[in-house]
Amino acid sequence: MMVMTAKVDFKKIIIGLIAAAAVIVALVLLLGGGNDSASTAATAISSNDARVAFLKDLGWEVNTSPNQSGQVRIPKEAAEVFDRYNELQKSQGYDLSQYAGKTVMRYVYQVNNFPGATEPVYATVLVYKNQIIGGDITDTAPGGQIRALKKGDMPPAPSTVPETTAPTETQADS
Repeated sequence: MMVMTAKVDFKKIIIGLIAAAAVIVALVLLLGGGNDSASTAATAISSNDARVAFLKDLGWEVNTSPNQSGQVRIPKEAAEVFDRYNELQKSQGYDLSQYAGKTVMRYVYQVNNFPGATEPVYATVLVYKNQIIGGDITDTAPGGQIRALKKGDMPPAPSTVPETTAPTETQADS
């Protein structure tokens, strides 16, 4: 008869269990265990077609290529105009304040189905690391307003905010 024995090192077993627990916690956090409002509001976007589809899902028919795209910097310091614009973003589930000082992409599309439009209307989509972090619909007619992205559901912005009050443009392509 043959007898085998094994020597168990409890210290190595404990270290292995701690390492396995750390890996599980890291995976949970990386794969969506966090619950802040920005991560739930942000929408993954990785192409022009995806941005156009996003706007279509919100009720807008837009030109398939942007009229303008470029980088903009979200202001580091809050100002009255930025605060008003960010209130519109918060009403949609976005919050630009967490991107303060960061450079994001801005895509502007012409809207073709804005009710009663007499002047061009544009949809702006702000994207950071392939996530939509904000946007608006801007009616350029005299007395036009900046509105939430979703057609029909959201009231107009609390006050008219000129386009230049959104994030500061640093580079633009026509």
